Amino acid sequence: MQFVSFLKEGKSHVGLFFRGKVLPLAQAAQRLGKAFPLDMKSYLWHLDEYEPIAKEIHQRLTKQGDFQELLLPYHSLEIQAPVPQPTSCRDAYAFRQHVAAARKSRGLEMIPEYDQFPVFYYTNHNAIIGPGPVKVMKDHLIKLDYELEVAAVIGKRGRNIEAKDADNYIYGYMIMNDFSARQLQREEMKLNLGPAKGKDFATALGPVLVTRDELEPFKIPPKEGHIGERYNLVMKAYLNGELMSLGNFADMDWTFAEIIERISYGCDILPGDVIGSGTVGTGCLLEINGTRKMQDPDYEPIWLKEGDVIELEVDFLGKLRNTIEVEDYNYSILAKKKTAVQ
Repeated sequence: MQFVSFLKEGKSHVGLFFRGKVLPLAQAAQRLGKAFPLDMKSYLWHLDEYEPIAKEIHQRLTKQGDFQELLLPYHSLEIQAPVPQPTSCRDAYAFRQHVAAARKSRGLEMIPEYDQFPVFYYTNHNAIIGPGPVKVMKDHLIKLDYELEVAAVIGKRGRNIEAKDADNYIYGYMIMNDFSARQLQREEMKLNLGPAKGKDFATALGPVLVTRDELEPFKIPPKEGHIGERYNLVMKAYLNGELMSLGNFADMDWTFAEIIERISYGCDILPGDVIGSGTVGTGCLLEINGTRKMQDPDYEPIWLKEGDVIELEVDFLGKLRNTIEVEDYNYSILAKKKTAVQ
């Protein structure tokens, strides 16, 4: 199944995506005389009760052509992130190629600890957006970047989960764009607490959440020495229509199963938790600029600017399209920092 979330009369609704249209699940269930939650978060927290209903509706829609009168054109809706209010949002560092290339461009050797355990950080689960405009501040525009990722959505509660069992806790996958203000990030990470203001303003998800079973035809074995499912899905990023990034979901070194094992050690994971894969190789301007600068010292780095359109595309997960917009607000934390130092 493929799910979307959309706003209607100020409330979030969950629907099935089908051939360019959306079937509101609560309305479809009502036709069957059954109750169904309006929003995705409630659905994920009660999968045992509601997923059988969703599957019945999906089968009747796809096999029998039922509910045609309830279908809404996708482009007529105000589409949100598939999980608009995740319980939490973490981002990992699963693609070795990206880590190595980004470090090399800064004159650093590959850090050996990368191969010892998967790492992650918490990002702002209250700054989740879907397709559409990305509101940024003036300081964000100083080296503003996209990051091409895939995110897993947790479907059931767990704790101390072993990697061999962890894939069963994943309900589905979607595209993730971890927008990054590199200047803010670079300055604050000198203090060794990880990214904060450089990352907390926008993380885009969507446009659809695809259930894990739908990706079965694309499943391949993990890399040697690793445990967990991996998928052969091409990943691309376009900036104003120009192809910038090209990778594959299969390039993950650390699997989501291994990442979940690490996350859940002494800690609960919950339905609706979102976990990003980290950036695929070539999947951001930081890496691209660094690589091109090494090849050509005269190369002028490029960054996202106001009006830019960034599209992330992953096989079978759709295309996530966002446009950069600047908020009309003159306060600058970078200027304040420099003033304070003087």
